[in-house]
Amino acid sequence: MTSTPGPTPPASSLDPAIAARLKRGADGLVPAIAQQYDTGEVLMLGWMDDEALHRTLTTGRCTYWSRSRQEYWVKGDTSGHVQQVRSVALDCDADTVLVRVDQTGAACHTGDRTCFDADVVLPPAQ
Repeated sequence: MTSTPGPTPPASSLDPAIAARLKRGADGLVPAIAQQYDTGEVLMLGWMDDEALHRTLTTGRCTYWSRSRQEYWVKGDTSGHVQQVRSVALDCDADTVLVRVDQTGAACHTGDRTCFDADVVLPPAQ
C-alpha cells in the first residue's frame, strides 16, 4: 500500500531542536497518536508534519495533515469534537508523536468514541 505524498513542507516555526529530532516518513509525515490524558484510552491516529506539530504545540488544539484532502485540519473545527492538548511527547526513536488530550465527544469520524473499538480482532485477556 502506498501513501499519498504529504505536504510540501512550508516554512515552519517548529522549534528547530524538535524539528532536528523528528524522523519523518518519505512523505514528510509522522504518525500522531491521540490518547485521552486521564484514562489512557487510545482515541485515534492522525498524521503531522512540522507545521501541524507547531500548530498543535502553540494553539493547544490538535492539528493534523489530511492525506486524503491534502490540507491541515484542526480536530473539532467542523464536528465540535475538540481535542484539547494536555501534553505532547516523542517516542524513543522520535518517529511517532503521542498527544495526550482531553477529548470532547467522538474522536472517530464514524461517531465512535475511539477509532479502535469497532473492529476488535483479539479481545483483551480476562
